[in-house]
Amino acid sequence: MTTSADPSARALRPRSPHILTLVIATASSALAMNVFLPSLPSIARDLSTDYAVVQLMVSIYLFATAGLQLLIGPASDLYGRRPVLLGCLGIFVISSLMSVFVQSIEMLLVLRFFQAFAAGGMVISRAVVRDTVDSDKSASRIGYITMGMALVPMVAPAFGGLLDEFYGWRATFVLTLVYGLVAMLVVYLDLNETNRTPMASLGAQFKVYPELIASRRFWSYTLTAAFTAGAFFAFLGGGPYVASEMLGIGPSTYGFYFVLVSIGYMAGNFLTARFSTRIGRNKLMIAGNIAASLGGMLGIALFALGFDHPVSLFLPTGLVGVGNGMSLPTAYAGIVSVRPKLAGSASGLGGAIQMGGGAVLSVLAGAMLSVESGPYPLFAVMVGSSVLAICATLYGMHVDRVAGPLDGDGKPGAG
Repeated sequence: MTTSADPSARALRPRSPHILTLVIATASSALAMNVFLPSLPSIARDLSTDYAVVQLMVSIYLFATAGLQLLIGPASDLYGRRPVLLGCLGIFVISSLMSVFVQSIEMLLVLRFFQAFAAGGMVISRAVVRDTVDSDKSASRIGYITMGMALVPMVAPAFGGLLDEFYGWRATFVLTLVYGLVAMLVVYLDLNETNRTPMASLGAQFKVYPELIASRRFWSYTLTAAFTAGAFFAFLGGGPYVASEMLGIGPSTYGFYFVLVSIGYMAGNFLTARFSTRIGRNKLMIAGNIAASLGGMLGIALFALGFDHPVSLFLPTGLVGVGNGMSLPTAYAGIVSVRPKLAGSASGLGGAIQMGGGAVLSVLAGAMLSVESGPYPLFAVMVGSSVLAICATLYGMHVDRVAGPLDGDGKPGAG
């Protein structure tokens, strides 16, 4: 049997685009998700609506990202990675342009749905990695991609907060417009087609979902990713409220403190990129979510002891970021390696479940918070989500013991 580690197998793989291209494409979704967060209170005031309604900009984006990935993944398996990614970025650019001139919260929420087409960068970049490198190296490569991508959410809230204070919240959508145009140009110039075995039809493509759904390993990796990311999405839903209403910090200050979260995520990505092949996926995912659980517990302890300071919110969330950075690239690599020939569909379906779960936890965290409750419900959701991620990984380890581990080509198929 020819394995993915053989030189002949590597020679048959398509050319890999520059890693910076995949970073830029993936980061478009992170930018759209994070850049406007410090501006949520400003948007509520300017459009004369409640914060709870404006917060739907987060949850709608996450739900839309979840649903669109169900289409983007199979479409890339059918039509190719390159044209689908360019199309997604085009829709992202148009919706960003329209958001600059929007006059109602209702239309802004609609446009947030279309901005979610930026998810094509996440879905297709993971599939491109699986097209071009073997399973053993995919976690490391995805780790480097997400480490580079993490620079965007590191600077985006800070930059978005400054744009809001000096030019108003609409300037944040000018930024996403310009970034989208740059991403389209880079992808057009560098991304070759990496899908050499396209499916015959979209109907045939959707028929592979039962094969994925029946895979116990797919569910282990997907639920690990969903609950791991859920801890961070809970922060996105409730963190701005805690920062502005309980701690009294403004948009630019929020953005600068958010750098702690991004630094944590990058540190976790670095650990994954350096040690994933040495330590193994499961141990990295367990360690990452232990770190995230400890971060949530630290936040509860700091506020309970009376340290009502932004550091008490952002430093523990930074530790959650470390855990996310360790666990998510590893889980993503596992998702697309269970059935390598279905990498696009696996990336789309797994990403949809992850984002859908994240959207639910984002809404839950926002709904549970009030001035009277303090920040404790937010940290409780983050801890609970991280513990569930550990349980999902332990289930996958059980499957490995019973059915045996997969090789680089996604065999055996028993799991």
